[in-house]
Amino acid sequence: MSERRPLLGIVGGTGLYAMQGLEHVERVEVDTPFGEPSDAVVVGDIGGVPVAFLARHGQGHRLLPSEIPYRANIYALKVLGVERVVSVSAVGSLREEVAPLDLLVPSQLIDRTRRGSATFFGDGIVAHVGLSDPFCPDLSAQLASKAESTGRRVHRGGAYVVMEGPAFSTRAESNVYRSWGASVIGMTAVPEAKLAREAEMCYATLCCVTDYDVWRETEEPVSVELVLANLAANAEASQRTVRVLAQAASAARDCACGDSLATAIVTRNERVPAATRARLWPLISKYMG
Repeated sequence: MSERRPLLGIVGGTGLYAMQGLEHVERVEVDTPFGEPSDAVVVGDIGGVPVAFLARHGQGHRLLPSEIPYRANIYALKVLGVERVVSVSAVGSLREEVAPLDLLVPSQLIDRTRRGSATFFGDGIVAHVGLSDPFCPDLSAQLASKAESTGRRVHRGGAYVVMEGPAFSTRAESNVYRSWGASVIGMTAVPEAKLAREAEMCYATLCCVTDYDVWRETEEPVSVELVLANLAANAEASQRTVRVLAQAASAARDCACGDSLATAIVTRNERVPAATRARLWPLISKYMG
């Protein structure tokens, strides 16, 4: 790979499998201790700013939410130099005012998944990162502002319920989540947000609302056809948002995400096994001496 360091990483979800307008494109195969990422990382320039793009479900959308190698994906972006990660995700709405084709930048998560591999740690090293605010407030504010500049209706804040999938919700489940006050529901923000925090990367999500889930009985039940049709309509807004955001991503970070592990690692340095230390070195090196 060339010497370009992409400070901004984009993880594209359902319907977003490539970034348009990239120049000097290079496909980078990254070998990680956690297996292969979902696909090669595509590094290219947007207005002279290098960015990294990764298709979360792989080209051709071949990975279920529970099959995505989340640790490998975040690790690959980390070793390439990425400091900020923007996730673009398809979601269903749980609120009347959040309509299909709207965009939403959430501030909270509710984890309803059963999948493992939600941490890089273990095997002789223990760390407990803070996740009270699972999305970077600074990056989220920038993302929402850039999304608004596209002319689309954008909602700031709200809780994103992460379900296991791959089936959509039952009506009973959907109404339970509404009673909790959640705004949207999707399948992939966990464990991505948790892993990004452990990797000391800023993380924010641009939610592309495709449907009213199944709670709104006046609507047709959610279907793959509906999701894909509305995603196609939102694709250009998502692309434009990321292109504009890339110009601001080269500035120094002014948030706490870059020091998430400073007080999180419990295990004493000398007690960390050599193999574990080597595997996690890109994440923990500044704390290991």
